[in-house]
Amino acid sequence: MRTQAEKAAIFQELHRRPGTFIIPNPWDAGTARLLASLGFEALATTSLGLANIWGRGTVSADEIIENARIIAAATDLPTNGDLENCGADEPEEAAEMIRRASEAGLAGGSIEDFTGDPANPIYGFNLALERVHAAVEMAKKLPIPFVLTARAEQLIHGSTDIDATIRRLQAFEQTGADVLYAPGLKDLETIRAVVSSVSKPVNVVMTHADPSITAADLAEVGVKRISIGGSGSRFALNAFMAAAREMAERGTFTFVGENPPWKDLLDAFAKGKG
Repeated sequence: MRTQAEKAAIFQELHRRPGTFIIPNPWDAGTARLLASLGFEALATTSLGLANIWGRGTVSADEIIENARIIAAATDLPTNGDLENCGADEPEEAAEMIRRASEAGLAGGSIEDFTGDPANPIYGFNLALERVHAAVEMAKKLPIPFVLTARAEQLIHGSTDIDATIRRLQAFEQTGADVLYAPGLKDLETIRAVVSSVSKPVNVVMTHADPSITAADLAEVGVKRISIGGSGSRFALNAFMAAAREMAERGTFTFVGENPPWKDLLDAFAKGKG
């Protein structure tokens, strides 16, 4: 298995080299190994996928870190952590999550400006900036390089002000974030506007985007990194529910015939482990 330092170096190079890469989101060791077996070059955790495992809508900072530790150790690929708001409002407390993420084996991770409170969902501009700054400073102190992603979450929490989102991303860039990320971008024109407004790599999550957009389209407008968030988990659960409904409503089991041979999965798990 590669060392964490080797994974970190690979992750940094993925962000430096020309072109775009897809960073899909497993939610456990098994899905991580299945993705690795298909040739993806990096992985990213998903807090929504983790919450789905537990059958609820939220997860704690401790649960996020433990899940990240399991996924990071499951394959030879560098792993980025969905760290939500880093488990705290105050900048210095939030920055501790970056240290914990690195200790868990992650090559990178994100800090977002969503508070976790639906009644007051977005941190004020100055506090959001202070939080990113604290996270950047913590990342600089780590013994192994850490790719820090700063997320502006307004577009998925009721805002349609793309200019305000761009201003936040630009401020996060100036503060030292390595990657910029605004969930909720839906069309190529808007994505192009965001990418052209900053000079750091941009992550686009396809959860909210026009599903007809391809990786080639995103590469053409300058996107560096493409993720899917919790969409893979939701897709898998939808398939599970379809099978469950068939049993409950019709008393039939046709879905069993669609299953891959168990040996194929075992082979993929082994290949993905590295």
